[in-house]
Amino acid sequence: MYLIGANHPHKREARRILEDLIDQSVRLVTDAEVFQEIIHRYVVIKRREAIQPAFDLLMAISDEIFPIEDVDVIAAKDLLGSKSELSSRDALHLAIMKRQNVETIFSFDHGFDSILGINRIPG
Repeated sequence: MYLIGANHPHKREARRILEDLIDQSVRLVTDAEVFQEIIHRYVVIKRREAIQPAFDLLMAISDEIFPIEDVDVIAAKDLLGSKSELSSRDALHLAIMKRQNVETIFSFDHGFDSILGINRIPG
């Protein structure tokens, strides 16, 4: 959201980090929940016209988009029982990451810092 949204303190840093990752040929993946977050946010702020450009950007930079499976929802529920610092969406991202053996996340959300085996960029 920082890349495509309105001005925000993280906007420049997010762009710089993403450009560095692309320059380093890092494989970039995301999950279907990120797209749902985009839809939700732009509907809430009444900017539906921004949904397609946001999708286009995310699809252009993503090497793979992971689906949400029933096991992910159950794993997210279990994570929420033991990690009070996680939001429901973050728990779902983590569940998908674990299923897909992804150990690094590009996020400004410090809630990921308490998760063993997960590295956060920037972090």
